[in-house]
Amino acid sequence: MCRQAPAGRLDGVTTTTESAARAESVWKVYGSAAAEVTALRGVDVALDRGRFTAIMGPSGSGKSTLLHCLAGLDAVSRGAVYVGGTRVTGLRDAELTRLRRERIGFVFQQFNLLPTLTAQENIGLPLAIAGRRPDPAWFGTVVDAVGLRDRLGHRPAQLSGGQQQRVACARALLGKPEVIFADEPTGNLDSRSGAGVLAFLRRSVDELGQTVVMVTHDPTAAAHADRVIFLADGQIVDELAAPTADAVLDTMKRLDTGGVAR
Repeated sequence: MCRQAPAGRLDGVTTTTESAARAESVWKVYGSAAAEVTALRGVDVALDRGRFTAIMGPSGSGKSTLLHCLAGLDAVSRGAVYVGGTRVTGLRDAELTRLRRERIGFVFQQFNLLPTLTAQENIGLPLAIAGRRPDPAWFGTVVDAVGLRDRLGHRPAQLSGGQQQRVACARALLGKPEVIFADEPTGNLDSRSGAGVLAFLRRSVDELGQTVVMVTHDPTAAAHADRVIFLADGQIVDELAAPTADAVLDTMKRLDTGGVAR
């Protein structure tokens, strides 16, 4: 059964959907003539609400491009992208900015924290820019979930890499977005710090009802997800439900050697 998209959606073409985000026949082409590169080739995918989805593939497969298109950070060449019931493709710049600010959370490999602000100020910055105050109870829930209550007064230089990324995760979650897009969120972390960030993303789905979509190259990271989607040459070629690190690794090995793992 479909339900209506959340109230307060942006102007533009809308539809009803159970998906947090989806791509319909999405193509992405960079350059032209001899310099033309096709990063995505007719991708169709729907990402379920309240689930943790990982996107994987060999280098150059289009996984980060797909994530950026789904998040409205990059425009598609053909096809359409939706967040909830809102058609992202074709939105004006102001509408796109509002959607990214109010309905999407981002976590990147680079933590993107402001060095002069405390952890608490960095977490609340997007809401402050939007002229909104965080709900105190929700702020406490998020801070406790990432284990940062005793670090709120510290600036980024006083925090470890793992703590900085957890600040970034808390910042992404504070606005109660419809979906969090994470692009290699553990790429700059040691294994212990990375495991802490992944555990938080997993808990945010299981305990807080969040939707997470993560690009990663790490089979152990992907094993935290409910579903792994595999890309090769700009197309979805396989997927795994309830993945294990070994199953993910086996699939990646086949893709790296040019095999389609169907």
